[in-house]
Amino acid sequence: MSTLKFAKAHNMVMFLEKPTESEGFEQIIDFLNASCIRYALTVNPIVYVSSVDQFWMTAQVKKFNDEGGIDGLPNATIFKEITRMGYERLTQKLSFYKAFFSPQWKFMIHTFLQCLSAKTTTWNEFSSTVASAIICLSTNQRYNYSKFILEGMIRNLDLKASKFLMYPRFI
Repeated sequence: MSTLKFAKAHNMVMFLEKPTESEGFEQIIDFLNASCIRYALTVNPIVYVSSVDQFWMTAQVKKFNDEGGIDGLPNATIFKEITRMGYERLTQKLSFYKAFFSPQWKFMIHTFLQCLSAKTTTWNEFSSTVASAIICLSTNQRYNYSKFILEGMIRNLDLKASKFLMYPRFI
């Protein structure tokens, strides 16, 4: 089986078609196509500032049908499930690395990080919050993806606003 090579560009949409060169990824592609997060993985709309303002004035959580979903898993559950997924270097740290998973899990984690996560660490590392979301996705547990995505958007807006205040630019 060949190893996938990931592009250096981030915040990309995923094309969930069956791979022709990477044998063994068909089940992950089928799984992602059938999952509740498929729309968020495959759509890349143009977003205007006025649309963002309108969004925050009218936002309602309905897209993922995740009302009542969990926000995170207990540490013991995360460690147990990460081990079940084949994580090779288990420690008691709550940071995990794609490199210690099989190519199929790397692909799924990479897809999730690229399309849904507001990254605050390196692209090879992910937090227990992301681990919880991926574990819930893989075990068909209801996870609050809406909250996960919206909180990431807020963090990004806050970060951009603070950078703008530090380095104002007139466009």
